[in-house]
Amino acid sequence: MKKKPEDDSLQYYPMTPQKMEQQEFRQYYRRLSEFFDTSLLRSGFNGGVLVAKNGNILYEKYSGKVDIRKSDSITASTSFHIASTSKTFTGIATLRLVQEGKLSLSDTMNKFFPGFPYTGITVKMLLNHRSGLPNYLYFMSNNKWGILPDGKWNKQMATNRDMLNMLIEKKPNVTGRPDGKFTYSNTNYALLALIIEEVTGKSYPVYMKEKFFIPLQMNNTFVFTLKDTLTATPSFTTTGTYWNNDFLDATYGDKNIYSTPQDLLKWDQALYTNQVLEQSWLDSAFKAYSFEKPGIHNYGLGWRLQLLPNGKKVIYHFGKWHGNNAAFARLPDEKATVIILGNRFNRNIYNAAHLCYDIFGDYMQRRQTETDDSPESTDKTPPAATKESKKATSTKPATKKKE
Repeated sequence: MKKKPEDDSLQYYPMTPQKMEQQEFRQYYRRLSEFFDTSLLRSGFNGGVLVAKNGNILYEKYSGKVDIRKSDSITASTSFHIASTSKTFTGIATLRLVQEGKLSLSDTMNKFFPGFPYTGITVKMLLNHRSGLPNYLYFMSNNKWGILPDGKWNKQMATNRDMLNMLIEKKPNVTGRPDGKFTYSNTNYALLALIIEEVTGKSYPVYMKEKFFIPLQMNNTFVFTLKDTLTATPSFTTTGTYWNNDFLDATYGDKNIYSTPQDLLKWDQALYTNQVLEQSWLDSAFKAYSFEKPGIHNYGLGWRLQLLPNGKKVIYHFGKWHGNNAAFARLPDEKATVIILGNRFNRNIYNAAHLCYDIFGDYMQRRQTETDDSPESTDKTPPAATKESKKATSTKPATKKKE
């Protein structure tokens, strides 16, 4: 008799895709091909697109170069920086620890971080962006982290612990009282990564690999660390200029997961099985928590939501970091999945993802006049000073970008 593994949670059995009739597949394929081939793929798109229904891949295409200065074509195994789409992993990982009884949504920050200067902030408030904490992408730049006396960058990259230490030492101003309102802040998810490390005794990259990426056979997915600097897929501006790393490129939890469209489909499908997380906790992740501002857009626990007037619901998370764009959306009524990843900055990625929903049902995307807190206004990218040619050398860390 085989010995039962110590951690039974590592035994994952993927869903079996539902059978799709040939005619239905061909109808979807024609519509998706016509849509993407005449729009996004003609906009200078450099990346990968995958659209699926019930686990069946309906449309998949890769376009451009891994490094546009070279001749290496993008393939299905090319890993892209998914920016704030990483928050879906951090959110589910946190809820998994709550499910296991190792953490509580009502735990406050002082339980994990002695000397934390802000009271009344809970794990749940980090998850749904209602903590009121300022965005570290700004306060670290404003406090000139890593700047030498001569005004030059010391070439060091900030860690999550550096971010926490600055919160404690500098006490930057909050954006609101705890649970007062929704304010998207990357600080929340960088802190959640630290909490995961405190609770598990493992680094966030190792824990995510062991708990999720390996069991789900997400073989091309990883959390970026400094050892990946020379091998990770680079990113570029719209005009094709190489986008240099800066002092904010070592923090994780809020960003810094690299993945592929195929791996993200595995992630999507795993969330229909209850093996990653029990249904009650999945329901809590996909529930809206912020209603002080009327509208269709809301936020769950690690997931953005569109709650449409006709009852349709979109569960998604987009992201932007440097020249990387990511769109990942789930349409639960049809069990459809839309995934678009790119490494040459292209705003059309987000619009294409939204409009694609209407191929599967009445998602009212062409009739929406309200815009959400889109990634281009929340995942603040460092300024043009860091967008350099391969011969240039950055001397200063990122500062706040005005938009």
